[in-house]
Amino acid sequence: MNKHFPNLFAVLQALLVTFLWSTSFIIIKWGLAEIPPVTFAGYRYFLAFIIFAPFVFKQNYRTELFKLNRTQIKKLVLLGIVFYFFTQGTLFLGLSLLPAVTVSLMLNFTPLVVATLGIFFLKEIPSKLQWIGAVLFVFGILVYFYPIGFSGSEWIGILVMIIGVMANSGSAILGRDINRNRDISPLVATFVSMGIGAILLLIVGLSIEGFSSISFQNFLFLLWLAAINTAFAFTLWNLTLRTLTAMESSIINGTMLIQIAILAWFFIDEKITMQEGIGMVIAAIGAVLVQLRRNKNTKH
Repeated sequence: MNKHFPNLFAVLQALLVTFLWSTSFIIIKWGLAEIPPVTFAGYRYFLAFIIFAPFVFKQNYRTELFKLNRTQIKKLVLLGIVFYFFTQGTLFLGLSLLPAVTVSLMLNFTPLVVATLGIFFLKEIPSKLQWIGAVLFVFGILVYFYPIGFSGSEWIGILVMIIGVMANSGSAILGRDINRNRDISPLVATFVSMGIGAILLLIVGLSIEGFSSISFQNFLFLLWLAAINTAFAFTLWNLTLRTLTAMESSIINGTMLIQIAILAWFFIDEKITMQEGIGMVIAAIGAVLVQLRRNKNTKH
């Protein structure tokens, strides 16, 4: 029992994180009724950046932060642009144009794209199980969307999310490259890249969308997204990766698609048909299989 308790506790912690991340889709949907999408994303991550600051400057991370070399800084700046500016910016834009479940489903293309990019950039050849997962995922997507019929704004949303998926995939490859070197701590990497991305989001958002009034309720939403769903959740997720295997993390992360669908049904009245539900489950299973490594004992 003592041997398995830490693993069970880590699983429960990881499930809590995925639940918090799933609620983000609902909270963002609520906030978008008042706050423009790019500015909304900028507010969220700039607040999270400020929340991270005391931890970085108060601990030994301060020394590491000021010792970053030019190559490391370039990589972190690029990660900030790709992961926060493009990936998170398109996520908020996508949610302003598409249902939450559709955006979530589109984001699940990421493991498939990462696996493909990994062949060329990381020399990581997918296993047979991963190829089966890729086929299942594509089949699930076809079942979910069949017959394909989008309005004008929905097509724009799909194109926005395609850009988001490519950016998310690129950031996954870049993030893996940074973490593989193990010369930058996760907290410092997150702090620097998030700061760069947040500032860019705010500059572009306020320039294009302008300033908008924020109600007290939406201000609380922003604080929650920044403090709990970003700063706390990202830190807790990294903590669970010390205990969970790659397979366990992939499976737990794969539950988000189902969680978002249930939350969207109850809180923003996004109904799901039986066909869409079946397609979503098939796609979720495929996405999990694609993320599995051949070495199941490998820790993140």
